[in-house]
Amino acid sequence: MAANDTIADMLTRIRNSCMARHQTTQIPSTRMTRSIAQVLKQEGFIADFEETGEGIKKYLVVSLKYNSKTKAPTIQKLQRVSRPGLRVYRNRKELPRVLGGIGVAIISTSSGVMTDREARRQGVGGEVLCYIW
Repeated sequence: MAANDTIADMLTRIRNSCMARHQTTQIPSTRMTRSIAQVLKQEGFIADFEETGEGIKKYLVVSLKYNSKTKAPTIQKLQRVSRPGLRVYRNRKELPRVLGGIGVAIISTSSGVMTDREARRQGVGGEVLCYIW
């Protein structure tokens, strides 16, 4: 089944896998999903990801991360902000702080996909893709 919004599809697959306590989840691979997975890995929300398959059937296999004591998922909530019907753009001064800096906003900028902190540091704005905490 083809998804029109690959980012929302990715977030939903990760959210559902976390709720079901799966170790890995499989996501259709695009440049945007690879970039978002890289940011999630850098921020410590997922353990790792790798690309499998060949040709048009490429997938990202994302290894999810859980707290070792309580077995609770590291990702508490994923929230899509910008969507195909309503794009949300913010300049560098208006970039959101998620839960006062505890969470992360993922921003698509002209310099690539990055967190809100990194975008503020570089002085760039862009499209607010999602919030994660």
